[in-house]
Amino acid sequence: MGKTVVQTEDLVHTYPKGGVTALKGVNLKIEEGDIVSIVGQNGSGKTTLVRHFNGLLRPTSGCVKLLGEDTAGKSVAEMSHICGYVFQNPNHQIFCTTVKEELEVAPANFGFDEEKTRQCVDEVVEMMKLKDILNAHPMTLDYTSKKIVTIASVLVFKPTILVLDEPTGGLDEVGRQMLTQIIDMMHDIGHTVVMISHDMDYVAEVSNRIIVMAEGQIQDDGIPEKIFTNRKVLKHAQVEPPQISQLDLYLSDKQGKTDTVALTVEDFIKKYK
Repeated sequence: MGKTVVQTEDLVHTYPKGGVTALKGVNLKIEEGDIVSIVGQNGSGKTTLVRHFNGLLRPTSGCVKLLGEDTAGKSVAEMSHICGYVFQNPNHQIFCTTVKEELEVAPANFGFDEEKTRQCVDEVVEMMKLKDILNAHPMTLDYTSKKIVTIASVLVFKPTILVLDEPTGGLDEVGRQMLTQIIDMMHDIGHTVVMISHDMDYVAEVSNRIIVMAEGQIQDDGIPEKIFTNRKVLKHAQVEPPQISQLDLYLSDKQGKTDTVALTVEDFIKKYK
């Protein structure tokens, strides 16, 4: 077991307006280096859960711990420095007039000096190939570029935990490949990635752990091969396995072999070659 970077204990959240209880006693540990996807239908509690990781929401009861410390007395700024959050819609995150200024906002807010800010911005510009658009207005960029800029604006301060809310939504193939490179890089240097997604093909491709949510509770938690063979839970959560997994499960049923499931086309070819 690795170091626990996020932990929730009996986490309950009830929204003041409407009185809807979106989380009903969630107990969860996320380890350093995890690439974990949280899946489930709209209203299952996914976004409510992860917004507790950086203080955007606070528990109605129970607690949240970051790096072993209770977050009850911590500010959003303190929590956000540890847990960077990339919103689903880039238009909700961009507010500067150039990409360069957008990248400099977080370092300034966290008190980085001029030299450290320049170094961090240069690193992320090189890594994400943003040099040619540094002086462009972010809102004039295509959707994929805007999404990449919002991810870069969070990566620039090197958070321990990176939360991505529906990161593949609207991305073209080049954007998806770059996103995968970013996730792999974060994993390689020991950071943790938490992803909310309805894109099961992408979830199966990049995750080493999947958490299934429904009705404000965790229904299952495990490796992708385990999750995508748990048909009862998937049906309850209204989640469908990746298309290639569905085909594999159909063929496996006919052969009476349902203990494993292919997650990618490459897995499928290897299994049936």
